[in-house]
Formats: sequence, C-alpha cells, structure tokens
Amino acid sequence: MIAIFKKELWSYFGNWSAWLIIAAFSVIGTLFLFFFENDSNIFDIGTATLQSYFALSPWLLMFIIPALSMKTFAEEQQTGTLNWLFSQPVKISEIVLGKFLSVWLVGIFCVIPSLVYLYTIYVLGVPAGNIDMGATLGSYFGLILLIAAFASVGILASSLSSNQIMAYLLGVFMCFILYFGIEQLASYKLLGGADYVLQNIGFYQHFIAFTRGLIDSKDVFYFLLVIGICLFLAKIFVEKKK
Repeated sequence: MIAIFKKELWSYFGNWSAWLIIAAFSVIGTLFLFFFENDSNIFDIGTATLQSYFALSPWLLMFIIPALSMKTFAEEQQTGTLNWLFSQPVKISEIVLGKFLSVWLVGIFCVIPSLVYLYTIYVLGVPAGNIDMGATLGSYFGLILLIAAFASVGILASSLSSNQIMAYLLGVFMCFILYFGIEQLASYKLLGGADYVLQNIGFYQHFIAFTRGLIDSKDVFYFLLVIGICLFLAKIFVEKKK
C-alpha cells in the first residue's frame, strides 16, 4: 500500500498537476473571499469569521477532487498498466487504499494555504484575535472529512469507468448529488417524516454540524461509513476488471 501511495503521490507532484490544482483552489478562494463582490466577501460581511470560506470550499472541492481521482483507475485501464498492477504482489484493497490516501492528501494540501486567511482574519479582528476558534477548528476538521468522502466517491467513479472524462463527470455528479442534491430534495418536504432521514443520508447536514463547532461522533461515524462503503465498492469493481 505504501508503494502505491508513494507512486500516486509522485504522479501528482512530479508533473506539476497537484501544484496547479492547489494554486487554482487558493486563487479562486482568495478572489471570492477578498476581491469579488458577493455574499462570501469577508470585507463585505464585516465579521471576523471564515465561515464563508467553509461554505465556498465544498463547491470548489466537488469539482477538484474528481479531477484528481479520475485518473486513479480509469487512466490505468486506458493505458493498459492496470494489468501490470494486478501482476504485482499487492492486494486489490491495498491498491484502492493507496490511491485513496494520495487523493485525500492532495485535497488536504489544497486547504493548507487557507491558514493565511485564518491569520489575516485573526489580525483584522477587533480586537485582534476576536475569532471563534472552536467553530473554525471544527470546520477544518469537517472539511478534512468531507475531502475524504469526496475522494472515496471519486475513486469509486474511476473504478466504474474506463474513460477519464466519464470518470470525472460521474465523480462530479455523484459528489453534487450527495452534497447538495439530496439536501435540496429533502427541503421540498414531499416525504413527510422521511425528509429528516433523507437529509441525513446526504453530506450537507453532517458537514454543517462541524461548521458550528460541534464535533459529534455520529457525524464522524457517518463520514467514515460512507468512505468505507465507497472504497469497498471500488474494490469490488476493480476486482471485476482483473
């Protein structure tokens, strides 16, 4: 697994693709938070908080993470290197886990530059340091779990397709449905009491709980369960390609 993890990580950072994605994520976030006139602009909000960043990030990540994960299995199958990978003394589960960890880590690297935003807000607060660190740290923790969930969904999408473009589109679609689509469907209140159950199936409500500074074990367990299910299904689909 470690060898697969290192190989995948080098494939991202060795050809500048990871650096470009991290830079693009940071630039877009900076423009929306400090320059563009919108509801996320921190100067327009007038409050020392990063909540607008945590509201914006999932929308960017649901496009970025599938771009990272689309190559994990779809490209291997396109180029024929998947068969070579099967011939190596490594389990399918280790291949899936190694690729997942590499995508997750690159996703986390996308978030690290936002610590500059945190420092900026900390300094600009009146008085300096007037920021809810509990909610901020909880939001970062939730965002890291959300990145892992998006990465597992992206890995699953890549295992389902032999074409990178299709893997990307499928990954974006699945992430969008799980984060926003289910939440919107539940908001119409068409199913009565079942709407609450439907809301808890999607990512949104569980992630929002973290942004309030609440680290609940049931929300952590939910994300771990989703990640486990997606990686297990990816393992099954990869085994079928063997």
